[in-house]
Amino acid sequence: MDLFEHSRREQFEREAPLAYRMRPHSLDEFVGQEHIIGPGKLLRRAIEADRLSSIILWGPPGCGKTTLASVIANHTASHFETLSAVLAGVKDLRAVIAAARERRNLHGIRTVLFIDEIHRWNKAQQDALLPYVEDGLIILIGATTENPYFEVIGPLISRSRIFELKPLSPDDIRTILQRALSDREHGFGMRRIIVTDEALEHLVRMADGDARNALNALELAVLTTPPEPDGTIRIDLGVAQESIQRRAVRYDKGADEHYDTVSAFIKSVRGSDPDAALFWLAKMITAGEDPRFILRRLLILAGEDIGLADPQAIVVASACAQAFEWVGLPEGLYHLAEATLYLATAPKSNSVGAIFRAMDEIQRGATTTVPPHLRTSPRNRNADHPSYVYPHDFPDHYVPQRYLPEELSGRRWYRPSDQGYERQIAAWLAHLRGKGEESEGGE
Repeated sequence: MDLFEHSRREQFEREAPLAYRMRPHSLDEFVGQEHIIGPGKLLRRAIEADRLSSIILWGPPGCGKTTLASVIANHTASHFETLSAVLAGVKDLRAVIAAARERRNLHGIRTVLFIDEIHRWNKAQQDALLPYVEDGLIILIGATTENPYFEVIGPLISRSRIFELKPLSPDDIRTILQRALSDREHGFGMRRIIVTDEALEHLVRMADGDARNALNALELAVLTTPPEPDGTIRIDLGVAQESIQRRAVRYDKGADEHYDTVSAFIKSVRGSDPDAALFWLAKMITAGEDPRFILRRLLILAGEDIGLADPQAIVVASACAQAFEWVGLPEGLYHLAEATLYLATAPKSNSVGAIFRAMDEIQRGATTTVPPHLRTSPRNRNADHPSYVYPHDFPDHYVPQRYLPEELSGRRWYRPSDQGYERQIAAWLAHLRGKGEESEGGE
């Protein structure tokens, strides 16, 4: 490297985006993904021992796939090559393969090839890579935001180990931002910058686990905010909102605003107001609430507030929850809205809460001895008690007999409402109970 090239590289690194400059150079500097590169984990041991085999890194944008590849490049004695599947094709791959073969034959040096967005390569392009991964000429590191089991050919999958990276936690994002503000060599440590707590938390929350998004927003905020007379750059909530292009919604997950909003959402669904329910749903999603938390609350409501008034309510809520797991955001918003609207417009009944009245009866000391004719073992029966009567041998598949302990006979905890399907249940039970009252001596 001559003096001019060295100077150009230094200039590039100074002018590179903050997200690029702040990439860690070692595993100790890496933030997040403790489940795969924490102390003692398999991938960390392989990197530290420089005994890496072909791997595929799968995770959402900004979770550290490319960063982890650069850390591997710093740790390995192998030659490290990088290709972008968006820009490179088979011709570029062949050039890398030829150089790798020469490097191994002449110098005994291995080649690690990092392919970013490997899912962008079609089957033929992936097939071209396969023989060289199989014979060990190339150690592959593939990175993808898509499910590799769907987007990468089976033979490459079988010759690689897949590591799934998770979205970074709020604590991880906060650590990365604070490090960028204090780093004097690569970050903004040489400048006098004050970021308010509200602004920092907004950047953390709206980044949604994407470190690149958070760092880009911070950089934009710093570079576009005029300094005060003393040279201080002050980043407040308004600047943070503009920088990340998301409005801050008052919503602290650990305080009253969170619980008040969830309460308003559930009460709107229970109160059969679909528009209000959608509004509070929109607030929660905009504020960064976990959609799974919302779906869990809807699943509870389907049993608590609708129940048998519309037995399909729990089916729809469950199906939407499952669909969300498959689809994720942003398209999963359709399933959140569908579950919300179905439950909000369904007939309501809280009669399923009868289970708590029955439990309360037991807590108050009611006998729980099973009547002899309902027991499994015939030896528990005697001549003083009737035998069990099989309902399917009778019209309507019903015959009057006692199913509760004698002291609780006639006790009713379930009281069907007159709403929706439960109206039919009420009529059917009245019909059966009428037959019971007509039967003389029946239990």
